[in-house]
Amino acid sequence: MAAIEVHALTKRFGSVTAVDGISFDVQPGVVTGFLGPNGAGKTTTLRMILGLARPSAGTATIGGTAYRALADPARTVGAVLERSGFHPGRRARDHLRTVARATGIPEERVDETLAIVALDKAARRRTGEYSLGMRQRLALATALLGDPKVLILDEPANGLDPQGIRWLRDFMRWYASQGRTVLVSSHVLAEMAQVADAGIVIHRGRVVAQGSVAELTSGRAATVEVQSPGAEKLAAALRARGYGVETADGGGLLVTGAEAAAVGDLALSEGVAVHGLRERAVSLEDVFFELTGEESSPS
Repeated sequence: MAAIEVHALTKRFGSVTAVDGISFDVQPGVVTGFLGPNGAGKTTTLRMILGLARPSAGTATIGGTAYRALADPARTVGAVLERSGFHPGRRARDHLRTVARATGIPEERVDETLAIVALDKAARRRTGEYSLGMRQRLALATALLGDPKVLILDEPANGLDPQGIRWLRDFMRWYASQGRTVLVSSHVLAEMAQVADAGIVIHRGRVVAQGSVAELTSGRAATVEVQSPGAEKLAAALRARGYGVETADGGGLLVTGAEAAAVGDLALSEGVAVHGLRERAVSLEDVFFELTGEESSPS
């Protein structure tokens, strides 16, 4: 059974349709990336899953139950959707103790979650002294208080330094490895490619692709990158044979529709020297740009 099920979910704001009949499943035991450009409907979808916005049509369930009907939501799903506002004068540990009391979670869980997000040594500092990255970790600790089976994160890497991003990547993998569900929205495609097992691509309120990363990238032609002092002559020869050719940064060529061996053989037959030749596998970023037509990273 899917941990999260979305069926024909729609959200309209007056005459504007922000989410247009989307359907997808999120499976346990994997990290699923939720990708789309600004205004694609990602945050609106996550808010409907979490009962923060009422759908105009369709359903969204967690473990087969709508969020509003969950018997113990804090122990079922944890979420970090937006930059959390913490009282600047309150200490991090006190913030978590307050949340634990309000949700009926044992207080000993507070120190456990602080240790998980590596804030145990800063637990008695006031949150007003925290960096953006530390506040992100505290928001994650708040989501983890109930030890939920489902974790929903919206741009969790914002404000984290490289070490923090690496920690977050390892954490999400570890959490999913326990059979739990991680749904993460992010605009950092290169980072998502390193952690996501599956992806859902949304564009203009509609799902345009979903599946494992291997499924999303399969069946798409790899790109051959070639460096040559005779790039102009080689490009003309490649185009004459119907291959796609673009100029890469640094003056090289990016060739689509041909294997690396074919490009090398053609260069030899044309008497063109080759200084570098490699086949570049299709990336999650390539798939995203192809599906959405976006020229910049999504958010």
